Amino acid sequence: MAKKSKALPRVLVVDDEADLADLLELTLLKMGLDVVKASGVVMAKAQLDKAHFDLCLSDMRMPDGEGLELVRHIQARKLDVPIAILTAYGSTENAIAALKAGAFDYLAKPVALEQLRTLVKSALKLDSPEVTEVVNDSPLLGNSPALLHVLGLVDKLARNLAPVYITGESGSGKERAARLIHAKSARADKPFIAVNCGAIPENLMESEFFGYRKGAFTGANEDREGFFQAANGGTLFLDEVADLPLAMQVKLLRAIQERKVRQIGGTSELDVDVRIISATHQNLSRCVEAGKFRQDLYYRLNVIELTMPPLREMGDDILLIAQAVLKKLALRHRMSLPELQPDAQAALRNYDYPGNVRELENLLERALTLSDGLHIYADDLHIVQTVAERAEAQAANLGDTYPLQDYLDRVEKTAIMAALDKTHFNRTQAAKLLGITFRSMRYRLDRLGITQGSDD
Repeated sequence: MAKKSKALPRVLVVDDEADLADLLELTLLKMGLDVVKASGVVMAKAQLDKAHFDLCLSDMRMPDGEGLELVRHIQARKLDVPIAILTAYGSTENAIAALKAGAFDYLAKPVALEQLRTLVKSALKLDSPEVTEVVNDSPLLGNSPALLHVLGLVDKLARNLAPVYITGESGSGKERAARLIHAKSARADKPFIAVNCGAIPENLMESEFFGYRKGAFTGANEDREGFFQAANGGTLFLDEVADLPLAMQVKLLRAIQERKVRQIGGTSELDVDVRIISATHQNLSRCVEAGKFRQDLYYRLNVIELTMPPLREMGDDILLIAQAVLKKLALRHRMSLPELQPDAQAALRNYDYPGNVRELENLLERALTLSDGLHIYADDLHIVQTVAERAEAQAANLGDTYPLQDYLDRVEKTAIMAALDKTHFNRTQAAKLLGITFRSMRYRLDRLGITQGSDD
C-alpha cells in the first residue's frame, strides 16, 4: 500500500451521476482537499489499489455494482480508508447494511452540504495524534479472553459512526465501554453526554432531550439546550434505553433519522451531529416482542451489538481490577494503599459478583474502612458465600445429629438470606431471585423467623 501523502488529504468520490460528483468535488476542493473521481465500482477499486486515500465517498447503487462492494474491498485489503455511503432518501436498510459492513457513516440523498462537511471533518481526524494519545489509559482493564474480545470490538467500532447497542448485566461496565469507544474515535475532543433514560420523569423528557425556548411553558425563563445539542459533534450515550416511554421513542427515532431536533417552543429545526450509543441490562428484543419498545427504533439503535462480559467470567482480571479500584479509593481517602492478602485474593477470585464491577467497588470500599489500613483480609470483605457453598458447609457440620426438617430449614434459611443480601434486603426482588411468589416468600420468612427486609 502506498504511503500517505503529506500534502493535502485526498478524497475518492465514486458516483455515476456526473452532476452530483461535480458538486461533491467542488465542496471538497473548497475545504482544501485533493479530490479524485471515479464513475463506478471497477474504476474505484483500481484507484484504491494504486494510491492512498484519506476518505472515500461512494454512491450505493451504480451500473457496475454497489457501494457495499467498495466497503468489502477496503476491509478485505485492510486499507486504512474510512468510507461513507450515499443512499437514497429513506433507504434505512441500505444505510444499516453499509454500517454493518464497516462503512464509516452514510449520507442521505439529496446530500446536505453542511452534513457532508461535518462528516468529512470527522473522518479526516481519525488518524490525528490527539486521538492516539487519548486512548492509552483504558477504563477497561484486563487480559482475559472475554475482555480482549471486547477491546478488539471497541477498536473497530471507534473507526466508524455506526450506532452501537451495548448489552450486559448491571454493573458490567457498559458506560465504560461507551466512553472508550468515544475516546478512541475522531470525536474524542467533542462532548460525551451520558443520559440515564430511566431517571428522567416522562413529562420532562422532550425538554431534556431537545431543549426549549424562553417562554415555551411556565418556568422556561431562558433558552436551554437539550442533550442532543449538548452532544453536538460528539457522542450521546443513552443508558437504560429500554425505559423510554413509547411516545418518546417516536420522537427519538425521528431525531436520529433526520439528524434534526426542534426545541419546545421553537419554530425551526436545528441540525445535530451526534453518534448514538445505547445500553440496557434488559433484553431489548423481548421488549419489542412485548410491545414495550418500537421495532423500528430497535433496528436503528442495534446496528452493531457489543456484549459486556460479567465479572465472574473474567478470571484473574478480577484481581487486576480490584487493585486499580483500591488504588483509586486510597487516593480518594488519602490513605496508603493496603495489600490484599492471599485469603482476600482467593475470596475475590471465587465470588460470583451478581452486581459485577459496581459490587466489587462496594466490597472494597467497605473493606478499606474495616481494615487496619495496611492489609485487607478475607474477613474484611464480608463476602456472602453462594447458596451452594453455604449449604455444603452446613451439611459438612451437621453430620447425623440433626433431624431432616432442621437441616432443610437451615438450607432454606441460608438460600433466603443470600437472596436478601444480594437484593439489599428487598423482599420482593429476593422472591423473584429465588423463583417464588411474594406470598410464599412472606410465609417462609414468618416460619423461619426472618424479620429483615423491606417490600420495596
